[in-house]
Amino acid sequence: MKQVAVVSGKGGTGKTSVIASLASLAKDSVLVDGDVDAADLHLLLEPTIVRREEFRSSRTACIDEGACSACGECREVCRFDAISSDLIVDRFACEGCGVCAHVCPEQAIDLEENVSGEWFVSETRVGPLVHARLGIAEENSGKLVAVIRNEAKTLGRERGLGLVLIDGPPGIGCPVISSITGVDLVLVVAEPTLSGIHDMERIVGLAVHFDIPVIACINRYDINLDMTARIDTLCNREGIRLCGRIPFDQRVTEAMIHRQSVVEYCSDGAASAIEEVWDGVLASLGR
Repeated sequence: MKQVAVVSGKGGTGKTSVIASLASLAKDSVLVDGDVDAADLHLLLEPTIVRREEFRSSRTACIDEGACSACGECREVCRFDAISSDLIVDRFACEGCGVCAHVCPEQAIDLEENVSGEWFVSETRVGPLVHARLGIAEENSGKLVAVIRNEAKTLGRERGLGLVLIDGPPGIGCPVISSITGVDLVLVVAEPTLSGIHDMERIVGLAVHFDIPVIACINRYDINLDMTARIDTLCNREGIRLCGRIPFDQRVTEAMIHRQSVVEYCSDGAASAIEEVWDGVLASLGR
């Protein structure tokens, strides 16, 4: 089973619109929405949730009032000011480090595991989707991405599917690293802007660091041809295969309004260009 991560380095490049179209073309894939902090692939694919699981991760200190002697040692050692003068733990400020529990002479403090979010297995018209929702102000998004990726691989093996398509989050942080680690190919969706080029360089550097093959496409390439030329130069310099240039096409927005990918909505313009990108993905995978 092959794994492809579609990433962008920054938000707003059209990455999710591209991967929804790729999933429509693939026909034998499991989809993963790795942007667990702000998932939106489900808005296009209208999934039916068939399984729902809690995601437990970080820990929060909990003081047993019956056992507490109110000595205040826990409050004195807390570097995050998470324990108030009346010895109430602020769950949003608590980092779960456990120092308060370590120093408590009465052993009145436990570290309780938090329910930090949920993850789902869903069915869509283009195949199964594994996605998640991290709670507000919760941590460990990278760990949650790893959980849903593992579930997607298991699901793919059970159903005999040949491809896992991962919609990666923007940036280069922990959830992105978790999205691309161990994949067979990274597809970077770039945009022809200064910030787009800057963030493309960062995500390419990350993939190269982990020795992952990289290809790229340029979305809305015709809104700034000078910047598009700079992306061409970047790809040539880094030895990155540029597998497509997607034109600005108002029908991409129209398709989203109808909750469709653009390749489901029409067959020319951006849809035709994305089909060329898909051909490039298949060629890079040797399929």
